[in-house]
Order: sequence, then C-alpha cells, then structure tokens
Amino acid sequence: MAQDMHYTVVIVGGGSGGISVASRLVRAAKSLRDHVVVIDPSDKHYYQPLWTLVGGGAAQKQATERDEASVIPDGVKWMQDAVTEFTPDANYLTTKSGTKVHYDYLVVAPGIQIDWDKIKGLKEAIGKDGVCSNYSYDYVDSTWESIRNFKGGRAIFSYPNTAIKCGGAPQKIMYLAEEHFAKAGVRDATEVVFASAGGSIFSVKKYADALDKVIERKGIKTAYKRNLVEIRADKKEAVFENMDTKQQEVMKYDMIHVVPPMSSPDFIKKSPLADANGWVDVDKFTLQHKKYPNVFGLGDASNLPTSKTGAAIRKQAPTVEKNLLSLMHDQALLKKYNGYTSCPLVTGYGSLILAEFDYDLNPMETFPFDQGVERFSMYLLKKELLPVVYWDGMLKGLL
Repeated sequence: MAQDMHYTVVIVGGGSGGISVASRLVRAAKSLRDHVVVIDPSDKHYYQPLWTLVGGGAAQKQATERDEASVIPDGVKWMQDAVTEFTPDANYLTTKSGTKVHYDYLVVAPGIQIDWDKIKGLKEAIGKDGVCSNYSYDYVDSTWESIRNFKGGRAIFSYPNTAIKCGGAPQKIMYLAEEHFAKAGVRDATEVVFASAGGSIFSVKKYADALDKVIERKGIKTAYKRNLVEIRADKKEAVFENMDTKQQEVMKYDMIHVVPPMSSPDFIKKSPLADANGWVDVDKFTLQHKKYPNVFGLGDASNLPTSKTGAAIRKQAPTVEKNLLSLMHDQALLKKYNGYTSCPLVTGYGSLILAEFDYDLNPMETFPFDQGVERFSMYLLKKELLPVVYWDGMLKGLL
C-alpha cells in the first residue's frame, strides 16, 4: 500500500531546472536539508545542448549522459517515480505508484514532451534510411550516420509549428551537414533545404540578419511557413502543410533531419496548473504561479514567452530560489527574471554566433565584442566550456 509523504519543498522534474533549484535551495537554507524531494522517473540525466555536435560527428554522445543519482544534490531526496496528478487546492500530488506527496511549496520543472507520433509515419521511419533527429539520445547517432553516408541529392532540415527546446538546433545541424558535404565532395550534387513552419530564420533581427548571410553563403534553400506532417519512408517523401494556404506539398528527400513537434507533458496539460495552452501558468517576472502562490514553475514546461533553453533556466533557477525563500519568510518577491535566453548558433565546424536576448528580443550580450559575428572562440565556448559550466556549476547551484 502506497503511503502518504510530506516535504517542505517538492520539485517535479530532475532535469536542469529541477536539479538547479534543488541545489540552490539546500545551499541557501541549511534548514531545508532533507526536506526537499525531487520526483523524476528517469535513470539518466542528459546534457542535451551537445547533441548538435554529436549529430555532426564532433562529439561523443556518451559524454552527454550521467546517472540521475549522480546529480541529485546532497541533502535532497530523490523519488524515482512519475507524477500523474496535481491537487493544488489541497497541496498534494499523486504519483504513478499511488503515493500521495504533500508539500508546503511546489516547484514544477518537468521539461517538454516530444510528440514523435504527431508526424504520420515518423515513429516507423526514424533512425534509418536517411530519416534522423538530434532530439533523442537514441537517434542522435543516426544523424551523423546519415550525414557521413550522404552521396548527394536533397537534404531537408525541418522545424515544426510548435514550441521546441533550443529553437536554434534545427538550423545548427544543417550548417554542419552542409560543411561536411562540401568536405566530402558531394556538395555540388546536393540541395540543402531548410523547411520551417516559422516565417524567418530567427526571431531577433540582429542575429537573423547574420544568419541570412550564412544561408546565402552556403547556398541553402529556405522554405518558410512549411510544417512537416508526414514521412512516407517507402517513397522517400516528406509531406508539408503550407501554413498560409493549408495545402499539402510533397518534397522528395535523400536525407531528412526531423525536429518533432513538442508540447507540455500530458500530466501538466490536464492539471489545474496549466494555462489554456497546457503550459504551467506562471508570472513571467517572479515565476510564481498565477493562481497558487506556493507553486513556482520554470523551464520548458512553463508558459514563459522566451526560448526554451538551458541558458534561460540558468537565469530562472536563481529567481525561483530567491522568491521561494522570500515567500517562506513572508517577504515580497523582489527577484525578477527578464526573459534572458541564449542560443549558441553553430554555423560550422569551428564557428558560432552567440545569440543572447530578453523578452523584448533585445540583444543582451555577455562579451565585449559583437556576438552577431561568427567566431571560433564562441565555438570553443560551446564545445569545451559550457558542458563544464553545466555539470560543475549550474547543477550544483554555483552558477
């Protein structure tokens, strides 16, 4: 018989958001040690930003994986279970095992759900015969396999009509693939197509202007307002819906990198914590829930109007920590999140544009030079330094 449990702080999600907040809380308030629990069913924890380089053959995927147990902070409990239901009016949630977990404060950071089945034929096709994706540890090797073995023809790179994690990732792998095709001597026999449901290459004008020049230099064909709806693997056909006309258009492919649709996890969508679109409904500055004051949300499952990246979570976690502790002490919630997010846009093997911006799409650059320029130094930052910052800084509540 599953028992009832009680913790001062319950954190749903053991990804970058949940672990960062857990670490920060027990560092900031020793009284919380052993009174914070992270609920997450996963055995493994992944540093997903490196999957672009894994798919491009420039990193090993094993370096992106660690045991979840190894990232749980000292003084924090881990319940390896899945949340099925929230009852915020009574301050408890229910897990798959039937356990009721009561809380004084709740932090919701379960990440985003990848809906592979929303594209007809994708689940059957993914990982073989030129159909690949960097959005899964299981399939990321198939991307490098597809790029390495490509002999010419049409290579399509898609972008769906939903929110996704790391909005730059769909184009980063395209730039690496194009460069590899050139090195392998097949570029002249290749048409590279960026088929995106969006209306432009990037949301921030400064970086969009720079990326448009990259596209022009590399001879990449763009097909905007095109949303992938079906893969016909037997015919090597990709079916796109024109977002304006709603007509379907068929494109032949020899290789296609698919970015699947994504959404808020189902157990969030159906909960009282969700807004009309299924995302955790929080104040965009304080990250406090709009209806339940003892609930906070951050990361990809929240309805914050900014890009869903690890860099955004790095700024959101301190906001949740500070405001949660203020709430515990009946103080005003003074810490404000300004929508900061970052997208290290790999434009080739050894070049990167580091996009950083806020809610209003204003650049918020860290370095004392123009980050709208491709740089080798920024590529090294992504490849070598940021993983260390993640594992040894952010997850430990230090950065």
